[in-house]
Amino acid sequence: MRVYKSLEGLKDNYSNIIVALGNFDGIHLGHQRLISEAVSMARRSKGVAAVLTFDPHPLTVLKPQMAPAMLLDQKAKGRIMAELGVDILILLPFTLEFAQLSPEEFVKEFLIEEIGATGIVVGYNFTFGNKGSGTTEDLHHYADQYGYTLSVIPPVKVGEQVVSSTLIRSKLAEGDVISAKRYLGYYPFTEGTVVMGDRRGNTLGFPTANINCPVGMMVPTKGVYSVKVEMDKETYLGVANVGTKPTFHGNNLITNIEVHLLDFCGDIYGKEIKVQYVRRLRDEKKFSSIHDLVSQIQADVQSARYDLSK
Repeated sequence: MRVYKSLEGLKDNYSNIIVALGNFDGIHLGHQRLISEAVSMARRSKGVAAVLTFDPHPLTVLKPQMAPAMLLDQKAKGRIMAELGVDILILLPFTLEFAQLSPEEFVKEFLIEEIGATGIVVGYNFTFGNKGSGTTEDLHHYADQYGYTLSVIPPVKVGEQVVSSTLIRSKLAEGDVISAKRYLGYYPFTEGTVVMGDRRGNTLGFPTANINCPVGMMVPTKGVYSVKVEMDKETYLGVANVGTKPTFHGNNLITNIEVHLLDFCGDIYGKEIKVQYVRRLRDEKKFSSIHDLVSQIQADVQSARYDLSK
């Protein structure tokens, strides 16, 4: 998959581009269906499957105070899109100037004249143009005029629940990673570099890997989780604490992720790891003694082994 941060040369290098439009935060089951439709249309017409999204998220420019924490960073988004069969990913810079475009200007100047789109795929609630005034009805209206095929993906439901990024964020804020996985189609995860901690885990008999919570990214609410950890193309089982380690750090407000890998021994400082949250085991709490803490960690390990053995 090729990644472009501008539209320059796209029309010259590619023909018959089928483009999926959206923010795709999380690439949940609804997004996956939308992207898969664009890929299928491209394959049927021997065209090119493209995704056009924005960087940064439009709300960070228009209403920063309302900008949500992101479910995926751009690196993870790109990786998942490539796995779904996308040929080119367009990360279009979102600016105040761009936000002033009328719906028709966006279609005519960007989708047709710059990209040369022959097919457009959007979700049922897609809006675009100045103040989000453009809708799928406008895209239908312009289709004949500008000669593209339009596919609008209806709501994707799990049971009776419509899948959305907002819903998934609310589940993560509750620590309900099981429901989040149901709507994402994969375990919610955090990626980061293992950093030096206070090394207290070694003295307790449970050495841990620490990663800092990425700025602007959504992580599950504070608590202890059974996890799967990907590192160096291997998967390990573990227990993760998301929070501030109140037994030792009191009222510290800095959140980090501390992971104990089961049945693993080795130096992993500086390595990139992916922590996948399987189930929330309990709240984070302050213990009155080290003995009580160690006893609880032992219980957490046993719970995690049970979860992860199924």
